[in-house]
Amino acid sequence: MNKLANELQQAALRRETRRHFLQTCSTGLGAMALGSFMGGCNPFGSTDKTAGAAQAGAEAVAASMDPRLSQFAPKAKRVIYIHMAGSPSQLELFDYKPELQKYNGKDCPQELLTGKKFAFIRGVPKMLGSTANFRQHGQSGAWISDYMPHLQTVADELTFIKSMHTDQFNHAPAQLLMHTGSARLGRPSIGSWVTYGLGSENDNLPGFIVLASGGKQPDAGKSVWGSGFLPTVYQGVQCRTDGDPVLYVSDPNGMSRDIRRQTIEAINQINEAEYQEAKDPEILTRISQYEMAFKMQASVPDAMAISGEPQYILDAYGVDPNKGSFARNCLLARRLAERGVRFIQLFDWGWDTHGTSKDTSVDIGLQEKCRQSDQAVAALINDLKQRGMLDDTLVVWGGEFGRTPMQENRDGQTQAFHGRDHHLDAFTVFMAGGGMKRGLTYGETDPIGYYAVKDKVHIHDLQATILHQMGFDHTKLTYHFQGRPFRLTDVAGKVVKGILA
Repeated sequence: MNKLANELQQAALRRETRRHFLQTCSTGLGAMALGSFMGGCNPFGSTDKTAGAAQAGAEAVAASMDPRLSQFAPKAKRVIYIHMAGSPSQLELFDYKPELQKYNGKDCPQELLTGKKFAFIRGVPKMLGSTANFRQHGQSGAWISDYMPHLQTVADELTFIKSMHTDQFNHAPAQLLMHTGSARLGRPSIGSWVTYGLGSENDNLPGFIVLASGGKQPDAGKSVWGSGFLPTVYQGVQCRTDGDPVLYVSDPNGMSRDIRRQTIEAINQINEAEYQEAKDPEILTRISQYEMAFKMQASVPDAMAISGEPQYILDAYGVDPNKGSFARNCLLARRLAERGVRFIQLFDWGWDTHGTSKDTSVDIGLQEKCRQSDQAVAALINDLKQRGMLDDTLVVWGGEFGRTPMQENRDGQTQAFHGRDHHLDAFTVFMAGGGMKRGLTYGETDPIGYYAVKDKVHIHDLQATILHQMGFDHTKLTYHFQGRPFRLTDVAGKVVKGILA
């Protein structure tokens, strides 16, 4: 009897949740709470009490990923966003500063230090000229260093923004700001905003897929592809390049596809019963995602299988078909784009060049990272162009901030290798396709690359421009949450019209 009494007590306590209290109390808070759960989720909310309400709601969730029209005619149908986590040095790659060479090894002027925040620089560091050699390339005359020999060959397809600046000088908040519009956790990522606005062109694949390389996740973690307060149907789905593309997507040994189907149906019946009691719209998303997972068992392995690619394509990207790599992810990005995935996010870890070791130096370590990625990025641009996809695919490449023109002197001590600290006042991003002006260099920094001085572009401006190319006014792509409309660019941002074709 005591055991039964304890079980009844535990069941009663479990029911006394905040959600249950708000839904059942007689003050009207219940309706308000339910409204907050359902508000903004126009495709998902359902108060139907019939037995089929949950299934109908789940179907509405799935329908929320159907292709939708943008606010105006878009220039791009999809985005491939390549983020080099850790932030490559613009002074070694794209921002040619011969004047900086004159100050190499000299004490940094005090006016560059006073009132400034650095992650590791202390005292007075030495100035550091570029360790790379620069030449102009293509008819556009774009300055690209010898660290990127393959990218040099597609210079006339690129649109450089050399006047980027940010508000954050540490990796995690800077990555969050770049991808969610806020340095704090909880906001939806840009990929989630795009799929929320446009849905997906493929019923059997997520609209937002993430591929990571470099051995580690971004410093900000999976929040940089999370859906925040948007329904979770819009969050990025990370696919692996070794083993199962998605964990547990394959049937276990001894389980047939029919049994798997029956298992999902049984789970969804439980979810339907839970929805009838709690009316939580996230349960509808869960039901829908189980259905998507079942479809992905066939579609994801096909999309991720590069064995059918001709050898010349593998060679162009520099792909070893037996190993996961950044190059493989670039090829997979093209395959996913072909299949209607709306937003493809590539993260490559290892671009943090402080000079604390050979691997993190701006000469040895950075060159090696470029060798691992340069060929594949150039091949992706060429491949998209040859297939007639570059015009409506927007490719974005960059880090979360820049690197300083002075050498890092962590704790006031000169590092054993050449390295640069985090820098928020100037860095470079490049874009290609998707309605960008080809062969353009936009914005300038001062003679030593410390400040952006012409046509400055903030993170929110870049985000506004990406959304614009996808057919959205960034001020009108909003979601009502906690009593007010939110948007990716918060209360700032303007479209950079000077880079648009």
